[in-house]
Amino acid sequence: MDATTSLLQNLVLVPLTLLPIINPLSGAPVFMSTTGNDPVLVRRLARQIAVNSWVVLVVSMLMGTYVLDFFGISLPIVRISGGLLVAATGWKMLHSDGEDDVKRAVANSQAQRLSEKDVISQSFFPITFPLTTGPGTIAASIALGAKLPSQPAVYVLGFLTAALGAAITSYVIYLVYRHSVQLLDRVGTIGAMVMARLMAFILLCIGIEIIWAGWLELNAQTK
Repeated sequence: MDATTSLLQNLVLVPLTLLPIINPLSGAPVFMSTTGNDPVLVRRLARQIAVNSWVVLVVSMLMGTYVLDFFGISLPIVRISGGLLVAATGWKMLHSDGEDDVKRAVANSQAQRLSEKDVISQSFFPITFPLTTGPGTIAASIALGAKLPSQPAVYVLGFLTAALGAAITSYVIYLVYRHSVQLLDRVGTIGAMVMARLMAFILLCIGIEIIWAGWLELNAQTK
């Protein structure tokens, strides 16, 4: 009974820990600015982003600590590097111009001719990473993976439970992005544009905050 309770707690813990960090609602304006109103592209990209996010979460939980140890990379360095990437993405979004809108319009008109390879490549950067599953999410996933029990049999059950929790998290991401057009239609064109710019600024601030947190932790380790 105790083992079952622990597994159920882990199943709930994963989405409760990751969803507030991911906050897919904040990425909805960026997603819609990429897909426009094309329902085919919206559905395909939302599905692929959910799959990408699940893979990132599971790999981070399963192999994150081992990969960092193997290359001698500390979590503060991961935070600083990821923060730089997030800040650069936010800066680019803040300074996007009309040419970006033209490119999106052309991409939307060709959405049904996109191959699966094109969808995968467009869905990963920057929407899956770093907008959805950024360095904060990866660091949290690595921390969740570090809490898995070391006994082989229990570890397998714990990992399967964590993977199911990641699947629940990814499904919530899919639902939000899949219906992002309807959600943002209620805000209107001007409101969506304001939200996109505001999200870009917040993303820039988040990137700087991640850099600063990693820098402070790195300095604390060197003292």
